[in-house]
Amino acid sequence: MITVDPFHLKLQAGQRVLDLGCGEGRHAIHLWLTDAVEVFGVDLNIKDVATASERAQPFAESGQVAGRLLLSVADGMALPFADDTFDVVICSEVLEHIEDYQPVLAEIDRVLKPAGIFAASVPSFFPEWVCWQLSEEYHQVEGGHVRIFRERQLRGSIESLGHRFFARHRAHALHAPYWWLKCLFWRRPESRLVAAYHRLLVWDLMERPRLTRWLEKLLNPLLGKSTVLYFVKPPQSAVEASAGGEITPNSVEATA
Repeated sequence: MITVDPFHLKLQAGQRVLDLGCGEGRHAIHLWLTDAVEVFGVDLNIKDVATASERAQPFAESGQVAGRLLLSVADGMALPFADDTFDVVICSEVLEHIEDYQPVLAEIDRVLKPAGIFAASVPSFFPEWVCWQLSEEYHQVEGGHVRIFRERQLRGSIESLGHRFFARHRAHALHAPYWWLKCLFWRRPESRLVAAYHRLLVWDLMERPRLTRWLEKLLNPLLGKSTVLYFVKPPQSAVEASAGGEITPNSVEATA
């Protein structure tokens, strides 16, 4: 289940993509499988990076991959990459966890090439606000959400770097009620209702029936759990983007 729509990334063969805060690798692995690009997935959580590597291994062994994947532990406030390294940067469901997120945006701007594309997603305001009302524990757990973004707040922060906004959408409307139920029964994790809805989501993810696809598309503008914004960094005609940037992290590589 991915949140960022690859259509808006306008990927071309040979490009470099950074998945910043890759977690267990859902976007990084997806793009590695579908596009002939170099994908770098980085996260501060070493356990999540290890899980992503484990998930990628069967695909690497099968040889049925389109690109190249490297996974590494890295700090989003001090990325171990040279300036203008990446053609595309994805930062999905990360910024809401960071108290001071502006330095992360500055790092993204630094490593993104001129005319590169930046995709950012955060929890949508209304579904997230409902979660906060139903459970304090939801956002007070270690590594939890420290803020509820308004779309114009995040958009303004990125546009202040000079990036031009060009697309938006919401995603995962069917997941919003699940999180509301989870928050409502936070102190009853064994709730049958929560478990039943989770089974429904797993079934929907695996089977992708036409009815639920249309239902989610219809509900996304109002209840989409995530808001995704797309930007393009301004071109710098006076500065020629180098053919290859310096890449220095200690990486776990998964290749065919």
